[in-house]
Amino acid sequence: MSEISRAVLVLGGARSGKSAFAERLVLSSEGVAHYVATGRAWDEEMKSRIASHRLQRGDQWITHEEPLHLVDTLERLDDASNTILVDCLTLWVTNLMMEEGRDVEAAFPPLVEHVVKAKAKIVFVSNEVGLGIVPENRMARDFRDHAGRLHQRIAAAASEVYFIAAGLPLKMKG
Repeated sequence: MSEISRAVLVLGGARSGKSAFAERLVLSSEGVAHYVATGRAWDEEMKSRIASHRLQRGDQWITHEEPLHLVDTLERLDDASNTILVDCLTLWVTNLMMEEGRDVEAAFPPLVEHVVKAKAKIVFVSNEVGLGIVPENRMARDFRDHAGRLHQRIAAAASEVYFIAAGLPLKMKG
């Protein structure tokens, strides 16, 4: 990847503090704060989590819910006066995997191409799922592999990459 974007990748485990860190990054940036939520309410617990997140964010954000067509949403918001938080890439990968007949990996190049040319600053949040044991079932292994490959591509294109553990950021790039 020869061109470096204004993008930031924030990785971490579940409840590591990655979303809170990414939100602070966006709110400390200049411009209009956009929150692109990729989660889908598959069950009552997820519905409750989404409602709680909306309430916590407050009115500092313009929220866009987009479970599948992430690149289209980013292109629509691509303006130098915008700072965009995408939370999260692993939920987006899950949504892609749940769409029957979809080639998950084919969705990655258009996202990376957009990231490299984007005028808006984009902060991506994603769960690092490759640090544990090898999953016992095929779908979980495929998910881990898709997420790992996407993280590598976004990290290569990003100007900054952070790993969050216990609420503490480790700057890995930039």
